[in-house]
Order: sequence, then structure tokens, then C-alpha cells
Amino acid sequence: MSDPITLGITALVILVALIAIRIPVAYAMILVGGAGVALVNGPQLLLSQLKTLAYGQFSIYDLSVVPMFVLMGELATVAGLSTALFRGANAWLGWMRGGTAMAAIAGCAGFGSVCGSSLATASTMGKVALPELRRYRYSPALATGSLAAGGVLGILIPPSVVLIVYAVIVEANIVTMFAAALLPGIMAVILFIVTIAIYVRIRPEAGPPGGAADRAEFIAATMGLLPVMVIFGLVLGGIYAGFFNPTPAAAIGVFLVWLYGTVRRLIGRAELTEALKSTARTSGMIYLILLGAELMKIFMSRIGLPQQAAAWIAESGMAPMAVMVLLLVALILLGCLMDSLSMILLVIPFFWPMLMEINGGIYQGAEGAGFGMSTEDLKVWFGILALIVVELGLITPPVGMNVFIISAMAKDVPMIETFKGVAPFFLAELLRVALLLAFPALTLWLPYLLRG
Repeated sequence: MSDPITLGITALVILVALIAIRIPVAYAMILVGGAGVALVNGPQLLLSQLKTLAYGQFSIYDLSVVPMFVLMGELATVAGLSTALFRGANAWLGWMRGGTAMAAIAGCAGFGSVCGSSLATASTMGKVALPELRRYRYSPALATGSLAAGGVLGILIPPSVVLIVYAVIVEANIVTMFAAALLPGIMAVILFIVTIAIYVRIRPEAGPPGGAADRAEFIAATMGLLPVMVIFGLVLGGIYAGFFNPTPAAAIGVFLVWLYGTVRRLIGRAELTEALKSTARTSGMIYLILLGAELMKIFMSRIGLPQQAAAWIAESGMAPMAVMVLLLVALILLGCLMDSLSMILLVIPFFWPMLMEINGGIYQGAEGAGFGMSTEDLKVWFGILALIVVELGLITPPVGMNVFIISAMAKDVPMIETFKGVAPFFLAELLRVALLLAFPALTLWLPYLLRG
């Protein structure tokens, strides 16, 4: 048998090649992981693993929250929550120079809190906010760039399906991950709004001020925010306060979004049926990819690749923080080529064991060993950093899925203009990553506070 690093890299190259020729990610991971286990330990072990692996993976209680939050996002998309959020935010911010773009960012953050999907956030808020940005004659770059960037907020601001899947993979507490994501999510909103303020100060013509809402319109728009605040408050507030765990919280969220859409006559039998079908398709895809990821993890652990990679890094004299930066850069590059969920499921089963070895194994006993924190804190800190840099892939050339979505809506705007528009937000995201790297307490403070 080849050495672990050569064998592991070969498997990853084959996996990426299969994905590149449009083999579904789940099937590619099952094929490569299964073939790897059979090659290393024989087909008998593979068959023995497959006998119980699927049930063992799919019966994890924490995974029951995934279809609930997916359904909540599907219902929120058709319930008109995005329109209410944008109108409310625009009533508060639209009178300022660049205010309508700031309102789009705030609307994306609010919608992401009930949707949990970056692509859905970008597409839904794009439909709502793009006409208003055009009406106030915003520059094409700022209008499309702010919406593409605002969409990335959906992946991190709780509740996030990708965050839940990450927690299941590394066996982290979902409530802890939600708590850790809250402050970095708020930081992103603030940094994006500040970025717009700086942008329009340099180029005033790019973001003209909108008209101030009259008193009646302001009150009506503000009242429209209340349903989202109630849903967000009950779901996340209940989780953080310990009244219920994420699965019943998600069920409450689904009921409240359905009730809101039904009262407004936006969700009927047809809309509910389609939302349930879409949820089944999405959840089935996530579960199947999880099965493939578990097979890949078994294969990697059988050949000892994470331990070998960590040992190689230790022998090279590379500092643990330098390793972290290299892994984050790799995630940014991979994010340009793959969607966020597939990438998390593909690379985390490889990256996380290696970081765990560096933190508590290879470097154990050395001065300044590892990252200077417990394994539990490391998995939380790394998870938030990983999701943020995965976000960057959604607005980075040559793929940039959010850019493609917004460009499809604004067909008259060259894609290069949209990429120019997201560039300042990309820099803001790099600043956020640098702050979280330098000050892990920004991620870990709220989880510590909730633990008491």
C-alpha cells in the first residue's frame, strides 16, 4: 500500500475529478470512500460497515433539526417575510446616502435568520431589493455587489443548516455553535454597512439617498418587522435560554412562519405541498452526502492520513496558527469551485482530525502547544472561521454562486461589475476573519456566558 498521504491525496483528486464531470457529490463521496475502505481493509469490512452505517448516521437525533429548518426556510421564501424585512429596514435607513443598500444588507441578515441558506437569501432578497436600488439610481456595481455580499449572511447567522451539519460532523453541541455564530454574524452586518458608508463617501453618486418615509409609512413598515422579530426571538431566544432544544425550536419556527403566511393568504395547500416536496429533496440530498462523508472519514482514519499530515506539519516546524491560516486559504479556494454544504462535508472530515492532532497530539507538551485551547473550544472556533471563509467562496471568481444568482436577475449589468461591487465586501470579510483569528474570545465569549 502507498503511504497515507499519497493514497489520501490520490483519493481526493479522484473525488474532485468525479465532481468536475458532474457526478453528484453524494455518489462521488460514497464511491471513493467505499472503494478506499475496500482497498485498504477488504470488501468484507466495507460490507460490514454499510450494514449499520446508514442507520447509525440517519438516526442521530441532532439531524432531525435539519428538515425542520429547511422547511422553515422554504416557507419563509413564499410567506413574504423578505418584503416585510426590506421595507422595515428601508424605512429606518433609506433616507441616508447608501441607505437602501444598507437596508438590503439588514434585510438579508433578517431573512437569513429564518432561512439559513445563502443562495436562497441572495435570490429572494434580490427580487425584493433590486428594483428599489434601480429606482434610486444606485450604481450597478454597488446595487448588485451589496445583494450578492448580503446573501452570504444566510450561512452563518443562526439558524444555519450548514452550521448544524458541521456540528454533527465534529460532534459539537448545536446550541453552542449557534451561540458562537451570533456575534460574528452581527460583526458581518456592521462591517458591511460600514463598507457601504465608506463606498458612498468616496463615490457619492453610487448611492443616492432615498426619500424619508412619512409617519404612517414608517409605522406600518416598522410593524411589519414584528413577525420576524417574534419568530427569531422565540426560536433562538428559546434555544439560548434553555427552554427547548433546537428540534422543537425549529418546529415552533415552522408553525409560526406557516401561520404568518396563511394569515396573509400567501401559503395555501399548493404552496405548502411544494415546500414539503422541496424540503424532502433537500434533506434527502443532505443525508446522502452525510453518508458519503462518513465513508470518507472512515477511509481517511483507516489509512491514518490526519495523523500523518499532522506529523509532517510538526516536523516542518510550521506554527499551529500558520496551519490554520493555510487551511482557511484552502477553503476559500475550494469555495470558488463548490457549494458551501458539499465543501463542508468534503473537507471537514479531513481537516478537523488533523487540527485535533495538532492541538492535543503532535504538539502536546511543547511550549505554547497547539492553539492554547481545549478541543471543544477549538471545534467551535474553527467551525465559525470555516463557515466565514466558505462564505467568501460564494462571492469569489471564477464561480461565485451568489454573483451568478444576482447577475441572472440584473441581466443588463456585466458580471465584472458585480465582482467589482463585491470586492469591498470581500475585504471586509477578510478583516472579520483576521479579528476572529487574533481574538478567539469574539467567538467563544457568548458560549461561555451561556454556560454560566
